Amino acid sequence: MNNVSEIQIAQIVDEPNKIKYLDLNKLELELKFPKTSKHIDIIGSPVTALPFESQISLIFEWAMSKASKFVCVANTHMLIEAYRHPEFSSVLKNADIVTPDGMPLVWMLRLMGARTQNRAAGMDILLSICKLAPLRDISVFFLGSEAKILEQMRKKLESEFPNLRIAGMEPLPFRPLTRAEDEAIIGQINNSKAAIVLVALGCPKQEHWMNQHKDKIQAVMIGLGGAFPVYAGIQKRAPCWMRNLGSEWLYRLIQEPLRLWQRYISTIPIFVWLALKQLLLLFYQSLTKNSRVSESS
Repeated sequence: MNNVSEIQIAQIVDEPNKIKYLDLNKLELELKFPKTSKHIDIIGSPVTALPFESQISLIFEWAMSKASKFVCVANTHMLIEAYRHPEFSSVLKNADIVTPDGMPLVWMLRLMGARTQNRAAGMDILLSICKLAPLRDISVFFLGSEAKILEQMRKKLESEFPNLRIAGMEPLPFRPLTRAEDEAIIGQINNSKAAIVLVALGCPKQEHWMNQHKDKIQAVMIGLGGAFPVYAGIQKRAPCWMRNLGSEWLYRLIQEPLRLWQRYISTIPIFVWLALKQLLLLFYQSLTKNSRVSESS
């Protein structure tokens, strides 16, 4: 393994060519003594209030010990799915990390006490894992999506991350797997010795799949469905300024109007309403509490 005192790790946080460097000594300490993740309830679902860097550190801590964990990369659509479907809500509550992918979730976490919370977007997680995994001698398995997308990803990964060990790439059919097929996939992943599995089946299918395979697959599973076609170059990522403004959804809608317009109409307004209602309730409770304290003093 490389001398950690002489290495800096690149964490992709904005544009793919715009890199912020982190001192590996800091990451080394976090890997040895990872911060305990804290979850804050947003419209009924737990979202992990932990800086991006610390979330990545936790993922690698688990990966190095071959722990069976799963990570959900949450946006407003995912939380509304959980709000509407109790079964899916239980999946998020069983997840080990629920990252705040969308900026609305980041804003909510900040308003609810996590003042320094930053975004943990799927694409940034993908790029950081591909950069850091070789330094930890960790191999990565890519599961789901389509064969052509995986092939384009492989070519780009081999060019941009030549030291990355790809344990395997396996597309899955849209239909449910038979028991034999499912057992074969479990065996393939475990036999590959991959410590991290990036899963691209779309929400909520990938989250259900990871939940069902926890303790069966000895690796950290991360749902990154939307990141695969973007990294492969089939779809474009929104500019940094749009992402910071929380308007990445608009950029995606322009690219895929037929697929996304109905989803956004059915999720964004209700999320805004539920989030405002939650914040107003918290504000009222805070005022009531302060009033009681003043009266007692």
